[in-house]
Order: sequence, then C-alpha cells, then structure tokens
Amino acid sequence: MDAEQIRELVDIPNGVASRSIFVDEELYRRELKEIFGRGWLMVGHESQVPEPDDFMLSRMGEESVILTRDRQGELHVLLNSCRHRGMKVCRFDKGNTRLFTCPYHAWSYTTDGALVDRAGGLFGVPGWKTHYHEALDKKEWGLISVAQMRNYKGTIWATWDIDAPPLEEYLGSFRYWLDSALNSRSGEEGGSTVLVGVQKWRVKCNWKFAPTNFIGDAAHAVSHKSVNLANISPSGSGRRDERAKGHYAFGWPELGHGGLGFTPRPEEEWEQGSVFGRFPEVSEYFREVFEKRKVERAGETHYQGKGTIFPNTSFHEDQPRTIIVHHPNGPEETEFWRYYLVDADAPEFVKDTLRHYFMTYSGPGGMTEQDDLENWLYASDASKGMIARQFPYNYQQGLGYSEPFDGYPGSVWCGYRETEQNQLIFLKRWSEFMQGWNWDELMHRTPRPDYVPFPLKSTEATEEAR
Repeated sequence: MDAEQIRELVDIPNGVASRSIFVDEELYRRELKEIFGRGWLMVGHESQVPEPDDFMLSRMGEESVILTRDRQGELHVLLNSCRHRGMKVCRFDKGNTRLFTCPYHAWSYTTDGALVDRAGGLFGVPGWKTHYHEALDKKEWGLISVAQMRNYKGTIWATWDIDAPPLEEYLGSFRYWLDSALNSRSGEEGGSTVLVGVQKWRVKCNWKFAPTNFIGDAAHAVSHKSVNLANISPSGSGRRDERAKGHYAFGWPELGHGGLGFTPRPEEEWEQGSVFGRFPEVSEYFREVFEKRKVERAGETHYQGKGTIFPNTSFHEDQPRTIIVHHPNGPEETEFWRYYLVDADAPEFVKDTLRHYFMTYSGPGGMTEQDDLENWLYASDASKGMIARQFPYNYQQGLGYSEPFDGYPGSVWCGYRETEQNQLIFLKRWSEFMQGWNWDELMHRTPRPDYVPFPLKSTEATEEAR
C-alpha cells in the first residue's frame, strides 16, 4: 500500500475513516515501522527502578525492552535481545542484578548494556580468548540502546529514531496537561510515584480503539450508565458523570494529542472540591495540600486535563490518577498496562484508600473499564468482515466547529465534551506518520503541497457566534 492509498483511508474534510485502519494486517506491520519505530513512547517510571542495578521489563511497540538503573545511578532503556543469537537476556518482570546473562550462550551484559569486559570464564563472552582469539570487539557488541531517552517528571520516554524532535517539542503545550497528572497535589514539580505495580491485561481489539476513546470520547458515557447509577465515587454523594461540567474538548491538530480539560486560570483562583467525602481523613489531607498549592504557586497558571499522547499513551490527572499504555499485539489484540500514580510523600492511609478506589474504577476488574473493554472487543470483531470493511467509521460530530485556542498554543477548542474532532485529530496524525513524512514535515517546519488542514470554523461563523 503506497502513501496515496494510505492518505485516502482518512478523509479529514468529510470526517470519515476506513475500518481497515483497525483490522488490516498490512497496515499494522507498517505501523510498527512508521509509528512505533519513530514516535516517543512511554516506557515506565523512575520509581520502579529506585536502586542501582534495579531493572524492569517494558515494551516499545512489539519490542521487549529493559528499563535499568546502572551502578552509577543512570537510567537506560535497552533492547531485550542478546547480540549473539537474539535470545532474551532478561525474563523477569523486575528485580535487581549485576549482570544479564543470556541463557543460550552465556554472553553477559552489565545494567548499562555493556558486554562484560572479561576474558574467558563463565561471564562475559565464553571462549573470548581461546575461540574468538581476543578479536571480538566487546565495545561494539553491547545491548542495543534506544536512540533517545528522556526522564520527564519521573516518567521515562524513549524513541528508536535519532532524528525525532525532543520530547518537549513532541508534546507541545499538551505537556501542561500531562503535568497535572505528574505533579504532586501540593504543586511540587513531579513528585509522583507508581502505586504498587503495573496492572496488565490483554483484549482482542485493535490498539487504536483505546487512545481514540481516551482522547475525549465523552459520548460513550452511555456505556457507563449502570456504573454511574451505582455511585462508585468516593465522594459519598452525587454521580461521577455529573462532576466535570466544566470539561471542554481540546485537540492539537499538528501533533495528534487531545483530551478533555479545563480552560487555564490563575492557581489561586482554582477551586478543588473534596471527592473523598466517605473518607474524612483523606479528604482533609487533600484539602491541606491543595491550600498549600494555592499559596506556593500563586501567580502561576493552573492547567488540568486528561487525554491521549500520540500514539499510545493516555492518562487521567485525577480520580483515578493513572497512566495507561496501549501496547499493540497484532491488528486484533492489545496489551494494556496501567500505572496508578500517587504523591510519593502521601501518608500510607491515603495511598491505601486510593489503591482500593483505583481497583474499583479501572483495569479489567474495574467497574468502569469493563464497559470500555467490551465495546472495543466487539467493535473490532464486527469490523473485520469483508462486507463491514466497505463502510467507513463516522467522525463528523462537531466537524467544522473547532476554533483555535490561545490558552494552549497549537491547540483548538473542539466544543463542550461531546465531539469527535479529538479522534479525527488522532487519525490525521496517524495518516501523516503512515505516509512516511520526515520529521521536518511531521513537525510542520517544511510545508507539503498535499497537506490537509484540520477543518476549523469559518471566520465569518466565528465572528457571528461571538
């Protein structure tokens, strides 16, 4: 499939997209190269490898990678594949070790990825002196490292592409929303830690269903009606679907990110109601740290939002405070990894209350996420048939009514909650990557004659509405 054929799969002006995007094997293989081989992907959190020689297994697309902290305390992201015959050198989810020794031929590597510099013996390269005649250059045969790695407020991101722009440029002003999940509730930069471990499960659905859901599909709340009626909120009163009446949909058409959030406002004017009314001690804790935040960050701007970072990382900034990564396992299966966040210095009774609430809400056992998983599973299954593939998906809700929004540079205001333009923005970015655009083109430094702009409200209509 060539670039022109791929371009035709997403019709931006008309707001429709081919179902093949979600089921086709050839497109999926191209995604692994053009998207997961180039984009910035979240690998983990520094709190998961706190000590020298700690490690944890993670993923980048279909690639198994190891997040390590070496003897000097530096972080690394390494391809989990021996340079000799490709065997996985690490087969434990996490732990602490001085060496990764391949179980196939015993090549051994330190936690910074270096092939051990020892002649002969069990470790290093067995037979280096007698069989390789000391000619093997060990410095050239260490584990493969990612091209770029970035620690952003505790979260670890990596890309295989040396030409990829810096992570902050890749995120644009959408990083302010990510900050609302990563910064402590008292306003400290970063300050979050992963609560317990990573929750993992697999569902028979295409990986793109989840990020286009979390990017701002508010209309699907009908799926959660029974959960909302059950009032699973820890507030003790009211329904969770009636909380966020001030949420608006925003998207970043040039970057592919988007979500539901609030308009920015001064920190000292931001009001935070208690959502833990059933837990007075927890409610008092959040009230205290919030008041501290308003004082210490007075004069600054408060940003708050939830959504998706292209291609496969989504997050909620609050209740539940979580990051979810959608790992592809072929065109018809996704492996989900949920990281639950909490302030590192929060009291244990707060962490324990949050842990119980997060499990009730999210994950395969969570009352809310079960609804989503069923939707994505059946949508995938019903879209792969020969007849079904002939009919596109509709993303026309709110089409042509988005407006530039100066509060978040590079963003557009897509409307009040119910809109599908965030999802169309995601698919627009998907198409640009899949056509093989280079980074100058992807970051819009170099114009392309075939560029299709995101449809905005006309100047006349905008002025009339105002």
